[in-house]
Parts: sequence; structure tokens; C-alpha cells
Amino acid sequence: MADNMARRWLWGPASRLGFLAAILSLIADQAHKWWMLNIYRIEGKGDVEIMPFLDLVMVWNPGISYGLFPQGSATGRLILIAVAAAAVAGLTVWLANARTAIGATGIGLVIGGAIGNAIDRAVYGAVADFFSFHAFGYHWYVFNVADMAIVAGVAGLLYESFLGSHKKVSKPS
Repeated sequence: MADNMARRWLWGPASRLGFLAAILSLIADQAHKWWMLNIYRIEGKGDVEIMPFLDLVMVWNPGISYGLFPQGSATGRLILIAVAAAAVAGLTVWLANARTAIGATGIGLVIGGAIGNAIDRAVYGAVADFFSFHAFGYHWYVFNVADMAIVAGVAGLLYESFLGSHKKVSKPS
């Protein structure tokens, strides 16, 4: 009985789709970071202009979004990793209750991005960011593939919440 209850809390009709999105976004993020650091060796290149509004750069972010709450100590990094783990646990419960493909995919993208950035904190002590958008003298924050997954996931969840058709994912036969 307890096993069945735990399963309902952690697995639902759209969980497979959500975890597929999480795994794919995590793999894309970690593969890109590995390539940028070990093959392309961005750290030794400085700013690399890709387009007039996009540069590749190397920024180690010791905090969270926009460099908020920078953590220079091991304890601070562990706190941020623990917060990410708690967020992933909460998102997993939310995913088990997701009923649409858009919702499940959105939650999965956020899970994958959160895990990708937590891995950076555990391995490097900070999150590796590479993409720098800028225009008319204004520079947005520097971000990575995990951040793109999180933003895309949140956008999907907002779409579903406000404009979605709310079609339910059918249960497997």
C-alpha cells in the first residue's frame, strides 16, 4: 500500500515524457559545457563574437540567476545544491500530477536544467555560463543550455496555464 502511494506521488501518466525532456536537456547541457571547456577551450579565448548581438564568453557564476546570492564557500555551494535537490524533488511530485504534454515537458525541462547547474556547482564550484546577448550597449546576463531549458520550461508552463487547451495525456494501455 505504501509503495503504491509513493508511486502515485512520484509517477503519473505524463512522467515518462517529463523525464525524457529532463534527461535530454541535461545531456545537451552537460555535453555543451564539456565541449566548451575541454575541446573548444573557451577559457583561453576571451570574448568570441558569433553575431553582432551574441558572444561566446566564459563566466563562472558562483550564485544563482543573474549572479544573485554568490556563494564563495563550500557551505554556500552545498546550500545551493541542496536547494536545487529540493526543487527537483518538488518538481518530480508536480510532474507526477501533470496531465498535459506541454506541462510535463515544461516541468521536465526545468528539472533537467536544475540538475545540470547543480552538477556544475558540485564539480566546478560554480556554474559555467557561455552565451552573452547584447544590443545597443545593454548586456543581458550570461547563460548556458541549462538556463535555456529552464526558461523554455517555464514558458511552456505559462503557456499551458494561460492559453493551453488542457488536453490530458492519455494513460498507457
